[in-house]
Amino acid sequence: MSRLVVISNRVAVPKARGASGAQGGLAGALNAALKTNDGIWFGWSGEEAANPSAEPDVQTHDGVTTATIDLAPQDIEEYYNGYANSTLWPLFHYRIDLAEYSRETGKGYERVNELFADRAAGLIEPDDTVWVHDYHFMPLGERLRARGFENRIGFFLHIPWPPTRLFTSLPYHERLVRTVLHYDLIGFQCNEWLESFLHYCRKELGAEVDDATGKVTFEGRTTYARSYPIGIDYDHFQSVGDSGEARQAQQRMMSSTRHRTAIIGVDRLDYSKGLPERIDGLARFFERFPEGNREVIYVQIAPPSREDVESYQKIRETLEAKTGRINGEYSEIDVVPIRYVNKGHSMAELYGCYRASKIGLVTPLRDGMNLVAKEYVAAQDPDDPGVLILSRFAGAAQQLSDALLINPYSNDEIAHAIRQALDMPLEERKARWDKLNACVRDENIGAWTDNFVRDLGAV
Repeated sequence: MSRLVVISNRVAVPKARGASGAQGGLAGALNAALKTNDGIWFGWSGEEAANPSAEPDVQTHDGVTTATIDLAPQDIEEYYNGYANSTLWPLFHYRIDLAEYSRETGKGYERVNELFADRAAGLIEPDDTVWVHDYHFMPLGERLRARGFENRIGFFLHIPWPPTRLFTSLPYHERLVRTVLHYDLIGFQCNEWLESFLHYCRKELGAEVDDATGKVTFEGRTTYARSYPIGIDYDHFQSVGDSGEARQAQQRMMSSTRHRTAIIGVDRLDYSKGLPERIDGLARFFERFPEGNREVIYVQIAPPSREDVESYQKIRETLEAKTGRINGEYSEIDVVPIRYVNKGHSMAELYGCYRASKIGLVTPLRDGMNLVAKEYVAAQDPDDPGVLILSRFAGAAQQLSDALLINPYSNDEIAHAIRQALDMPLEERKARWDKLNACVRDENIGAWTDNFVRDLGAV
């Protein structure tokens, strides 16, 4: 069996920037994959250095071998804060108004992809299967091919792929997609993003596209593009829920709500998550139902992210202002309707908070998948499950159709869904949850990994 070499921007080692907050997403997924496949996980350490070492720092933690490199301050500013998170991220989340286009950051992005190809070259053996992750490294497959690597190389995009008319606003968009087509297999979170990619290849590149198989033929190369919805590590998550830490968090949450119904939201502090719009929807609920502030309490857990990017600073300011204004209007001496928590929590603590909450509010404006929705479902009490309210613009909505699907831009829809969830009979809650839980349990992280790696070896 060939080794698996994973390459991603973030690596879950103790020093990696963002590692602790990534356990429910990419980091948890790749840890699960690497524990069952002998291999190595290569990426950025999260640290900057004036003169980074040319040799990766190789470590082994909990059965997973990692190799990380530091980046120079200019590389971080241009590749990470710049092109990746100020150009590609907003554009791919349909926020063309926030996308910044700069030749300098574009060059920095390409330079760092060249750097990663150079450093990875010393780690990859001829029989290895290489799995590259996310928008940070779209050109990396082509860079590895240019260095003579003929390995099976796959790429998975964890965020949406935008419609062609939006994507063509990106300078040199054709050049970027040409590099992506050097991968043997390209994975997307759901069919909608896959269809957008295939449409671009057909319309803008003139590639030959077989929609049934995802086969894309262009300039003598063949690539396959398919949908692989990511899941959670269901069994591990359930084992975490049996811990004392989880039970304590559940009890704290329940005792602090004073017999009110807890609604929970757990999101990175990011404009794609629809947090200001969600708070506006809660305000509409309190406006339409005057006793609502005594009926529910909303807990928003929103750890900060990418604090060096200006648009992320603005979203925090906006959210804090809206929360403060609503609390000022609807609070009483013994009632504060919204709790805003601007820090991260462990997986066990989140499990307890999910289980204590009878409504999960997951309303991104656009999201590749959204694993919080799946975690919320997995944490529910089968005998008295809560209700998931989910944005129809999250990739998860294509799988979790028995949630209450809403338009996150509509205050009225959010308010109506909260009322519907509060009034939903136990029998209906259980029927909906049974179907949601079966999907989350069966289409888990193991199935996602197995399906992608199997197809990568077969194409």
